[in-house]
Amino acid sequence: MNEALYQHASQTIAVGSKSFAAASRLFDPQTRRSALMLYAWCRHCDDVVDGQEMGFAAQPLTPHDGEQALAELYRLTQRAYAGEPMTVPAFAAFQEVAVRHRIPQRYAFEHLQGFAMDVRERCYFTLDDTLEYCYHVAGVVGLMMARVMGVEDEATLDRACDLGLAFQLTNIARDIVEDAAIGRCYLPVQWLDEAGIAPEQLTATVHREALAGLARRLVEHAEPYYASAQAGIAALPLRSAWAIATARGVYREIGIKVRARGAQAWDQRVSTSKLDKLRLVTCAAGFALGSRNLSAPPRPEALWQRPR
Repeated sequence: MNEALYQHASQTIAVGSKSFAAASRLFDPQTRRSALMLYAWCRHCDDVVDGQEMGFAAQPLTPHDGEQALAELYRLTQRAYAGEPMTVPAFAAFQEVAVRHRIPQRYAFEHLQGFAMDVRERCYFTLDDTLEYCYHVAGVVGLMMARVMGVEDEATLDRACDLGLAFQLTNIARDIVEDAAIGRCYLPVQWLDEAGIAPEQLTATVHREALAGLARRLVEHAEPYYASAQAGIAALPLRSAWAIATARGVYREIGIKVRARGAQAWDQRVSTSKLDKLRLVTCAAGFALGSRNLSAPPRPEALWQRPR
């Protein structure tokens, strides 16, 4: 095994996402290695397109530069699947994961399509449009993570995708103002019209109360996806169930805090404290153990369905 790659991936998640870093420690060593390697690739692709480092100081590329960056990401991803030597650490890490866990190439390309939606400044008119974006940037990551944990059946993959959708809806709610500052808006245009907010006015403090209402709607729409994901945890190995239940709890807590803060949700970045994480890790352990005897109810038909 390449220890340098693992150290690179560990540093990437430690800086890029404290929430996921905390949950990843609960995996068994082999699953943790693969999860971190996968995260390193996802983080790298996101950073390249957003002109940032480890998720910070975003400076979106020009459309021309963005398209060039995208083309390079597609090229390197294809080379990784072709078994060619990878010199970029994030792609060497992804190659290891993709080969070991037989991650379908279409999953990787579908993830890159989410970054293409950013580069091409896609407009999201309806909630379904927003959910399509959520699928590409997060839902399909759930599918890849599920493969890392040994999942292959479609029903459990649906639940993994649902968790990714819930995570991204929470992200959007938390980052509305931050995204708007760099010209990005993932809220449905229909919702903005109903609230009387123009996309270019999202950062204006005068709209914070109305914005809080839209964030609350996003958080509420995430709930059935969090519930669906929870129902799929029983299908995972115990250590993986503990890690995923923890990640679910930590991210859901962020949404709860966004909703509770109302118009003050964007005064400072919402996060979970160490005490929050400790509580959620403990609760997740109890749920993971109890889930061994649970069978999942049918997935609600009203939920957005991933492409097959």
